[in-house]
Amino acid sequence: MLTDYHIHTVYSDDSEYPMEAVVQDAIAIGLTEICFTDHVDYGIKKDWDDPRGVEYRPGGAGEPEQIILANVDYPRYAAEIGKLQEKYRGQITIRMGLEFGMQTHTIPEFERLFARYPFDFIILSVHQVEDKEFWTQDFQRGRTQEEYVGRYYEELLALVRRFHNYSVLGHLDLITRYDPAGPYPFAKLRPVITEILKTVIADGKGIEVNTSSHRYGLADWTPSKEILRLYRELGGTIFTIGSDSHKKEHLGAYIRETMAELAEMGFERYCTFERMRAVYHRL
Repeated sequence: MLTDYHIHTVYSDDSEYPMEAVVQDAIAIGLTEICFTDHVDYGIKKDWDDPRGVEYRPGGAGEPEQIILANVDYPRYAAEIGKLQEKYRGQITIRMGLEFGMQTHTIPEFERLFARYPFDFIILSVHQVEDKEFWTQDFQRGRTQEEYVGRYYEELLALVRRFHNYSVLGHLDLITRYDPAGPYPFAKLRPVITEILKTVIADGKGIEVNTSSHRYGLADWTPSKEILRLYRELGGTIFTIGSDSHKKEHLGAYIRETMAELAEMGFERYCTFERMRAVYHRL
């Protein structure tokens, strides 16, 4: 069984990948199950139908001239997934998820969204803190490495203590991807990461292994192998594997290799999800 549980499509504002093309490509490369997890980032983005209107950014290389900055068009998203599930039944299993780009002050909006649809799977990620993006360095600017790294994990810990309608933590150490100062010592982070993982495990949730670390040229996995070993030591058993794909060439990338390395690290099973319940599979 080969799965990809972190996939973005045209419903995310940073992807132009048509949903049906994802399904067809997934079948072609031998994936047996996929989950769509398009972006929702309250705080910095409005909903697609917000009466206050949405914003746009200039398109980059290979993108349309303008890119809408808005969350998923939920009714169309759910309807298209339903149609694809029926059309490709027997060829591939398709699950409906979202990636919640959360901050503590946006919890009420995500609670309302979660109650509206029968999701299979939710990734809890932190892409911004204080409505400041990591990738633009707006969050890091004016802070020392110790300050911005510490603040990131502080926000993540507060979220897992207060929000419970998720399946796994996405790319748990994401801040490393956008850290101009380089890797921050794991020994200094171990106490707060331990507290995060203990909270996740006690809540019956899990973490993901995000294979995009390869295409970003990172020195370690996301999350790092040290974090994965700590998770295993603490008794964590729920984890998914996802490519974080936004384009055809990302889909399913490094899934097989990651499964093999996880088995070598001592992990025995990984998970898929159905209606927010983990389903275990042998690596």
